[in-house]
Amino acid sequence: MAAEEVRKLTPRITIFDTTLRDGEQSPGIALQPHEKAEIAEQLERLGVDVIEAGFAISSPGDFEGIRAVARVARNATVASLARTSRDDVDAAIEAVADAHRTRLHTFIATSPIHMERKLRLEPAEVLEQARAAVAYAHGRVDEVEFSAEDATRSDPQFLAEVCRAAIEAGATTVNLPDTVGYCLPAEYAAFLAEVQARCPELDSVTLSVHCHDDLGLATANTLAGVAAGARQVECTVNGIGERAGNAALEEVVMALRVRGPEFGVELGVDVAEIGRASALVSRLTGYAVQRNKAIVGANAFAHEAGIHQDGMLKDAATYQIIDPTELGLTMTLPLGKHSGRHAFARACADAGIQLDADELRAAFQRFKRLADERQAVTLYDVFEEVPSV
Repeated sequence: MAAEEVRKLTPRITIFDTTLRDGEQSPGIALQPHEKAEIAEQLERLGVDVIEAGFAISSPGDFEGIRAVARVARNATVASLARTSRDDVDAAIEAVADAHRTRLHTFIATSPIHMERKLRLEPAEVLEQARAAVAYAHGRVDEVEFSAEDATRSDPQFLAEVCRAAIEAGATTVNLPDTVGYCLPAEYAAFLAEVQARCPELDSVTLSVHCHDDLGLATANTLAGVAAGARQVECTVNGIGERAGNAALEEVVMALRVRGPEFGVELGVDVAEIGRASALVSRLTGYAVQRNKAIVGANAFAHEAGIHQDGMLKDAATYQIIDPTELGLTMTLPLGKHSGRHAFARACADAGIQLDADELRAAFQRFKRLADERQAVTLYDVFEEVPSV
């Protein structure tokens, strides 16, 4: 089979970025409309397919933020979240109206605890609200997505009935989220398979996954969802979001890229923009990226242990499975108490410090003494007077 034919048969994963909606729901984040627009422009450079820009009815500011995103987006579909009430749907549709491609994302909870304790609705009422909201939006936007909130704690048979009703009413994407981050990866994959078996109509729409990180499994569950047939993944830059956060876009994308043969899918993301997207979101939200965060953390491509540094100096593939330059990031060999002679010598050479063998031995010994006493040591700490070049 020709390469072009293979590409046509390879399923493409839709990247649904919800940094500006679920991500902004992190405590203390309140993005202004122009800030949402700035992040949206970077998300477009990154190549995401859908930008969920906010929850239109939640506040006048969020409504204006969605409108600002709709006006700058040139390639991505722009979505707004909405509950199933007509007021919610009307506000969301109005907010995204200026986008070149629009999506209404409506949701209602389907788990027993949510229906009984929060919504105080009978299952039949929930099903009817889901159907009615999708039908009301159908034809007024380019795409309608339906989400069954707390899907993974819902009865699979009832959930299948709700999905069928939403699809018959016009939903083009159906999202089955792990809203409270409860599932294990194998469990989530089995759950998705069961719902698909009970609702064959899901084969006619895009199946989406949206996973939270309460047990630290958001990325793993998202990948399990892709393996189970999901063709849309919902994620946020830096993994920000409610409580412990969402599946991190950069982690999902790079896992699908690095382990591509295992998944057999394609992406439209320009990974060279990942570093810039992470930095921008961190700056505008005020949420610092933890140093050991996968892919974009300051330590993600930093190697301090002497054995690792020696390997990296000989061949970066010894300890790195990703080339950080592809992401707009850099590899570093920070000097610390675990650093070896080779890395120290390299740092001296890079700084233009010329040392003979005896001078290097003495300087390295002084460096090791200082490194045992301090958290950070620079070459200027080691040399009272830096040798001339």
